[in-house]
Amino acid sequence: MTKQTFGLIVGNRGFFPDHLAKSGREEMIQTLEKLGYGVVALSPEDTKYGAVETRADAKKCAELFDRHRHEIGGVIVTLPNFGDERGVAEALRGSGLKVPVLVQATPDRASSMTIADRRDSFCGKMSVCNNLKQFGIPYSLTKLHTVAPSSEEFAQDVEWFAAVCRVVNGLRKCRVGAIGARPAAFNTVRYSEKLLEGAGIDVDTIDLSEIFGRIGRLKDDDAAVQAKLAEINSYVSTAGIDAAALVKMAKLAVVVDRWMSDNDITVTAVQCWTSMEEYFGVVPCTVMSMMSNRLLPSACEVDVPGVVAMYALALASGTPSALLDWNNNYGDDPDKAVCFHCSNLPKHFFETARMDYQEIIAGTVGKLNTFGTVVGRVKAGPMTYLRLSTCDAEGRLKAYVGEGEFTRDPLETFGGAGVVRIPNLQALLHYICENGFEHHVAANFSQVAAAVYEAGRKYLGWEMHWHKG
Repeated sequence: MTKQTFGLIVGNRGFFPDHLAKSGREEMIQTLEKLGYGVVALSPEDTKYGAVETRADAKKCAELFDRHRHEIGGVIVTLPNFGDERGVAEALRGSGLKVPVLVQATPDRASSMTIADRRDSFCGKMSVCNNLKQFGIPYSLTKLHTVAPSSEEFAQDVEWFAAVCRVVNGLRKCRVGAIGARPAAFNTVRYSEKLLEGAGIDVDTIDLSEIFGRIGRLKDDDAAVQAKLAEINSYVSTAGIDAAALVKMAKLAVVVDRWMSDNDITVTAVQCWTSMEEYFGVVPCTVMSMMSNRLLPSACEVDVPGVVAMYALALASGTPSALLDWNNNYGDDPDKAVCFHCSNLPKHFFETARMDYQEIIAGTVGKLNTFGTVVGRVKAGPMTYLRLSTCDAEGRLKAYVGEGEFTRDPLETFGGAGVVRIPNLQALLHYICENGFEHHVAANFSQVAAAVYEAGRKYLGWEMHWHKG
């Protein structure tokens, strides 16, 4: 995961002890660097103790942040004393940065409440937040109202905030490649490109005929094709798979990789059912699985909002995401369900994985035209799930998020499948159906619902529902 850099604003107020601003700045920088983050902050040569107290200080901070805008992924406001509420807001507004902001206040000690050492950050935090609200600047809060920079609690706050920043900044630069048309039988994955564009998410399209045409120009012995073929054979077991089908997969991967590179595509959603099988002779699942496994999510059935949700989870956790169907009940347990796809799940999701043919489509187009699925049992572990949808009638993006777990419950089926347990699952299923959400859901082996919820609700403008059971 790429090292992140935070802008740091140290609040100070003249009639509170100045030495607290000095020591607070040093402690915060030391803490962030120890946690592995870069820091952009005023120096003691720029302003008194490198803090922001006056309007002139705020202008210097804004100019510093503006010069480093391509580095700064988020801003942390630290209040070692009451802090200057207006200076903080003016520094942020003047910088022009549109990144997440975390407000932290350092606690007083009951034994040090004299005029020489009293912080009053407890109170000052409210004033800073009040001004940020007045200025229309969205911000996030630490879990505890006051928390020491050197504490484990603050380290957890920073880890959470860093995930929020990755989701926000990543999605604001996201370009989705829609490969092929939405399958006619899947009205459920219709979406609005315009609403996504309004949220800063571009959609670039390419027809399957162009993909197939470019594939047709590649020779079997092309160096890039042979390199990709070797990569496929080393990715999962391909025992029993038709050699010609593997070459087709390699050519598909080469063409898609080049198109993504040429057009700065971040993630992809691919038409499969059943054009790929009828007119090209393989399923694209392995190619998509490999992309998802290297944190370039790929969703089937041209489910563009679905792949955006996959990407949000991958950004938050730094691990691969999958797109699954809410597919079956699991016996009589109301809090368990079978999540399934046929499958293009990244191998990160499996205990063991192998390549096979797509059993459902094979009944229509024949087994030889459906090689390329990645199948196996989904491993046990924590799960975060997310669904994003474009709600055209309301003109906004809507999403739900929550956490559960993949279990070790026995399951005999084909494709890629696992059993999930989610507290009060029936209420979630009612919410999905009442609000008309799709049957697809993005999933990730992580617990990052809090970060995704904060990013979507506060900074990306999504209408968010957090299912907490």
